Amino acid sequence: MAVGEPENEVNRSRLGPAERTAALDLIGSGEEFDVVVVGGGIVGAGVALDAATRGLSVALVEVRDFASGTSSRSSKLIHGGLRYLEQRDFELVREALTERGLLLGRIAPHLVKPVPFVFPMTHHVWERAYIGAGVALYDGMSLSMGRDRGVPHHRHLTRTQALRVAPSLRRDAFVGAIQYWDAQVDDARYVMMVLRTAAAYGARIVSRAQAVGFLREGERVTGVRIRDLEADRELDVRAKQVVNATGVWTDDIQELVGGRGQIHVRASKGVHLVVPRDRIHSSSGVILRTEKSVLFVIPWGRHWIIGTTDTAWDLDKVHPAASKADIDYVLEHVNAVLNVPLTHDDVEGVYAGLRPLLSGESEETSKLSREHVVAHPVPGLVVIAGGKYTTYRVMAKDAVDAVAHGLDGKVPGSCTDQIALVGGNGFQALWNARHRLAESSGLHVARIEHLLRRYGTLIEDLLTLIEERPDLGKPLEGADDYLRAEVVYAASHEGARHLNDVLTRRTRISIETWDRGVGAARQAAELVAPELGWSKEQTEREIEYYHKRVEAERDSQAQVDDQEADATRRGAPEIVPTASPEVS
Repeated sequence: MAVGEPENEVNRSRLGPAERTAALDLIGSGEEFDVVVVGGGIVGAGVALDAATRGLSVALVEVRDFASGTSSRSSKLIHGGLRYLEQRDFELVREALTERGLLLGRIAPHLVKPVPFVFPMTHHVWERAYIGAGVALYDGMSLSMGRDRGVPHHRHLTRTQALRVAPSLRRDAFVGAIQYWDAQVDDARYVMMVLRTAAAYGARIVSRAQAVGFLREGERVTGVRIRDLEADRELDVRAKQVVNATGVWTDDIQELVGGRGQIHVRASKGVHLVVPRDRIHSSSGVILRTEKSVLFVIPWGRHWIIGTTDTAWDLDKVHPAASKADIDYVLEHVNAVLNVPLTHDDVEGVYAGLRPLLSGESEETSKLSREHVVAHPVPGLVVIAGGKYTTYRVMAKDAVDAVAHGLDGKVPGSCTDQIALVGGNGFQALWNARHRLAESSGLHVARIEHLLRRYGTLIEDLLTLIEERPDLGKPLEGADDYLRAEVVYAASHEGARHLNDVLTRRTRISIETWDRGVGAARQAAELVAPELGWSKEQTEREIEYYHKRVEAERDSQAQVDDQEADATRRGAPEIVPTASPEVS
């Protein structure tokens, strides 16, 4: 049993094959849920947890893997949005900074950690005063709610001081700098932990289940018809209230009720590059102004994540493609301040994600709203859209408040600001004991730290697995940052259904290795196969699909524009058939 976690909570948080089957059996049994959530990204996961901790019966369905859309392809930052201060969006910044403090200190200390950034300046007096005032306000707002901000205070640096922190910066590219702190997270991993916490409180969670229509009595929505894509069967899930939390797919789901709704979402593409840590010498991240937005250089283990772009996208939303033009844009802007420029040969990984932006008057996606909106377009249906990753909990609270309004009887208020995610309770004590854990487990303390930052107190599950099967304590071939046990655990406890889920979201092997995970694919598939009951043929099919996916992504990133990149990326087959939406 993990330190600080009730045994029944640990067991109930498991999202393995047996739990998926049991959830499908229950939700298709005719039982009426208080809430059914459509969408397994960060907002849908947050809604499921908020509702479950208010005592409501909850089911959540996701058409692909959890966090397979926007919520695994972000900049992986938990931040207030420093640039929104310049737009005078003070309330959004204050809200986000409050959430940052909660996540760092109470909700997910095992998953969210502080990260420093250097902001190079190009003008001597006015820019230091202007940016300095903004960062001071940023720090001050993080304390305005009476909570510890969880990160150090900013500091002003001369050019010489900044070069000590970030020696890779070009001396002639700036005159001074300010260093400030925000926080970062593995976005897909965080979603999975929110879902596991929701499951621990009774929510039924199912991936690879597509909403193909709504059940209705007259005008009222009374549930969702889903198609289990793994078994190609349809089930009716009855509900008193349904929440559409599908991000960039919001309008598509609205079409299932005739397109009637007050919310319209547009997609903005953001592209990130991953390069080895030794290509940029710095002990801090870097933030740069661009003509459109900002560019981050973010420390990420043995790597840097560099991004992002901000361009309108109206092509394939499932697999947004990064083009050569996108990669060139990021390299051009980061090279403007580096003394040794990066080239395409330095890029280990590339990923593209779509931001769900509320449509406005402007044609520029960077000016569309990041505020979130909740609507009740028809009785029995709540829609939540917009917002940013950092404020997911507030979005979820607002959505469940709307659900509560549509339910008979009194529903308690949100309490998720008081609840740690699974693996969080007792984390600090276990972190302090990491050397003892290393000695007792036989693993190097660096491995223990890696596991603690990914699993928190649930590390005990992994250590028990390794004790039972010592071979799982060895590194995965082709991706030695990860242990074999992590691959097995991804399938047995974390809801991974396919090899791509393991290499792309439960781990980040697909963007952290030069071959993008191809070398690790076979051993990973063979480790997962017994957990998921794969035949030899299915195992080979999973490996083949993964190879083709990587090949299509690489080819798309050599194309000159979005249209060609999109067409090339679509060339890879889907591992499971995707059903066509049908109105019930």
